[in-house]
Amino acid sequence: MEMGLIMKICVIGLGYIGMPTAVMFASHGCNVIGVDVSEHVVQSLNIGKIVIEEPGLEELAKRCVEDGTLKASLLPEVADAFIIAVPTPNKDDEYKSCDLKYVLQAVRSILPYVRKGNTIIIESTIAPRTTNDEVKPVFEEAGFTIGKDLYLAHCPERVLPGKILYELENNNRIIGGITNECSKHAEEVYKVFVKGELLLTEAKVAELSKCMENTFRDVNISLANELAKICYELDINCLDVIALANKHPRVNIHQPGPGVGGHCLAIDPYFICAKAPQTAKLISLARSINKSMPDFVVDKVKMILKDQDEAKIAVFGVTYKGNIDDIRESPAIEIVTMLEESYKVAVYDPHVKNPNYVSLLEAVTDADMILLLADHNEFKNLDYKQIAKVMKQPILFDTKNMISTQEEYGLEIINYGNLYQHKNTQ
Repeated sequence: MEMGLIMKICVIGLGYIGMPTAVMFASHGCNVIGVDVSEHVVQSLNIGKIVIEEPGLEELAKRCVEDGTLKASLLPEVADAFIIAVPTPNKDDEYKSCDLKYVLQAVRSILPYVRKGNTIIIESTIAPRTTNDEVKPVFEEAGFTIGKDLYLAHCPERVLPGKILYELENNNRIIGGITNECSKHAEEVYKVFVKGELLLTEAKVAELSKCMENTFRDVNISLANELAKICYELDINCLDVIALANKHPRVNIHQPGPGVGGHCLAIDPYFICAKAPQTAKLISLARSINKSMPDFVVDKVKMILKDQDEAKIAVFGVTYKGNIDDIRESPAIEIVTMLEESYKVAVYDPHVKNPNYVSLLEAVTDADMILLLADHNEFKNLDYKQIAKVMKQPILFDTKNMISTQEEYGLEIINYGNLYQHKNTQ
């Protein structure tokens, strides 16, 4: 591409990462075509609407559509750079390895539109060595020489839902090229809007770095969750233990919760385990600990409710984290499914559109327990005095350590700190 010309970017996949990525390029002077298999997603974007919840994103997308820098389509177009941001779920195999079907479908879908001199970027989180071993051969079979007439790189995102636009622009970005020339060409693409440091490396290093970022967090959360179980067994306040231990200048224990979800932490560690199953023992164990937390929560709900038949549980929040609408891999969904086998469950989540979910009042009326599973800001300042009055049993089991004591309002708060005190209620 000649200097001074407007870069055309084709983004494949308009989900939680692809959509904001397309909008960022479009808002910084590029001509962007966003491609998705969903007609609803495409049609919505073309009238300036998006189907995900992210602060500021819809307003910016609408402005780009109106300016003519952004449009959506079911099919790719010829472009200077192609960015692939499609899902990479786990396979249903022994090690839950990385399922590349969407990535490889996306790669093959752009082949008719790829020209010499193009830059191809895989943003989807993938297992180490995928770009070299799986993606590169597809282009080579089509007659391209990687690093000479086509530039291929893996450039993973590292953003926080709720702050995606800010972090896309300001976070450091790993640029993992198949060759040095590939890295340099991918760097030029991200220079359009990234203010953070551009970190050039090899594709396989970039792949494993991304997986390890999420694995690091998963392992540390598993330590907190295991501690919660230990404290329950030993009749010790888990939250006090964490607070005091974290007074050490080099200690930062995470908060325990109902489990780990989302498109990263609950998935990516398996990609490493699958590549080195006999070696990645700690990573695998951490995954099993975090996967066990929904069962732990359900077991303790039954303990608190003394196995009451026909009890009603008001579930507050089903997203995998607070203040977003993302339910992918959410442990709360698993918990709700298990609870529905024994109880009447009413779900209230102000961020999730679901015809089966109910209003706050409908959820708490005649409820035997509120089970808080997502730390949405909306839950912090509810009128719990009035809520307690309409409940059958004014109990709130807070798995996110979010609600302070409400005894003066007649609402009993149970969390991982005082959970052990309820053993004798069985």
